[in-house]
Amino acid sequence: MKLHLNPLSLIYLFLFGAAAMSHDYSDALSKSILFFEGQRSGYLPNDQRLTWRRNSGLSDGWTHNTDLTGGYYDAGDNVKFNFPMAFTTTMLAWSVIEFGEFMPPPELRNALVALRWSSDYLLKSVSQLPNRIFVQVGDPIADHNCWERPEDMDTPRTAYVVNAPNPASEVAGEITAALSAASIAVRSSDPGYSHTLLQNAVKTFQFADMHRGAYSSNDDIKNDVCPFYCDFNGFQDELLWGAAWLRKATGDESYLSYIESNREPFGASENVDEFGWDNKIGGLNVLVSKEVIAGNMYNLEAYKASAESFMCSLVPESPGQHIEYTPGGLLYKPGGSQLQHATTISFLLLVYAQYLSRSSLSLNCGSLSVPPDHLRRLAKKQVDYVLGENPMGLSYMVGYGEMYPKRIHHRGSSLPSIVDHPGAIRCKDGSVYFNSTEPNPNVLIGAVVGGPGEDDKYDDDRSDFRKSEPTTYINAPFVGVLAYFAANPSFS
Repeated sequence: MKLHLNPLSLIYLFLFGAAAMSHDYSDALSKSILFFEGQRSGYLPNDQRLTWRRNSGLSDGWTHNTDLTGGYYDAGDNVKFNFPMAFTTTMLAWSVIEFGEFMPPPELRNALVALRWSSDYLLKSVSQLPNRIFVQVGDPIADHNCWERPEDMDTPRTAYVVNAPNPASEVAGEITAALSAASIAVRSSDPGYSHTLLQNAVKTFQFADMHRGAYSSNDDIKNDVCPFYCDFNGFQDELLWGAAWLRKATGDESYLSYIESNREPFGASENVDEFGWDNKIGGLNVLVSKEVIAGNMYNLEAYKASAESFMCSLVPESPGQHIEYTPGGLLYKPGGSQLQHATTISFLLLVYAQYLSRSSLSLNCGSLSVPPDHLRRLAKKQVDYVLGENPMGLSYMVGYGEMYPKRIHHRGSSLPSIVDHPGAIRCKDGSVYFNSTEPNPNVLIGAVVGGPGEDDKYDDDRSDFRKSEPTTYINAPFVGVLAYFAANPSFS
């Protein structure tokens, strides 16, 4: 069956096709990685490029006599949430695994540095296994009541810990995935570190599986995690996700048996058209599909069938239920931070296209045969939307293009740097900067903000955090996506 553009695509082409832009994907790639330097916690290195940042969070972990310095602030606040940070780490590693070959050597090095910044921290968070795991640093209630630079933090740097037999399966499962994926990404460049990562991934998975349950069920921490990064999708997907990455990293048959036998009991058989820090099923199905496509592991065919169902839901021309798009062509999901869906799902589209291409296969959507290049085009449309081909004519990556958000919801970016204002800016003293209509004084280069609403509209408003706040887990998959298009700029 021949592919045809649906009416929505025709409208979009009519409205914006004449103004189609030529994008510098290499520049966007460099900036997408640079962003992570603006999110760093801990002691900053001498080669720190975003020089408006300074050391912060240097006492993290002291109340438990443990070094928990380092890692990333996940968004525009100053809390280290291990759950989304681990997902960010997994996606940075997966970006290197699938698309590192497309990265120029300097950017591959920068991507690996960004990856190690978080994997080093995650190793610290599981250093006291098998008995305890750290899941968060920083009191989020107190932090969110302040508007201050990370360098000035005077809010409690509470280290939240889960002691066995209390559960933390979703956090531990995602850390398992992160350490396993990172071990693959660095295997050729640092085999010793790769081995350390994998050893800790195995220990972390044992904790996750032995003490099954959500960390939000712990009475002493749930009030400080659930308003922010409580896993509303349940913990079982992280167990499968962690096991799938361990299988990929080790080749161990026991993990293969685990993901095969637990698919139904863990609810992974439902068709899910989502992938992000809270729901791993879409990515799990794509990851495991490679075992079927490239390895002929037909006992995992159900995972591939679910992955194909997800891919088909993204193709407007295919029969059946479809994911929604905004009038301007952006993947739309209810809730805030729309661009996390554009970056994660574009990543999966490209990865699945790569799997199919290497085996000379196409995607089958009922009677419609969809070649891998069509999946790449769908991904490219999302990338181009983010970079400026949208009804606002606005790049949603800070510092890319001529027009981009100037008033992002980000403490360090919106407050004067220590270079310009050496004196401390305390908790409520930052409110004047938060309420200002002036552009942020420090440009958080490469940050991808939450993005527009379902009507494609975006107001450059610092107070609208759902639209104006960047997150590490929006950027991490975008690194791999941009690497592919930087190496294939003429793809259309």
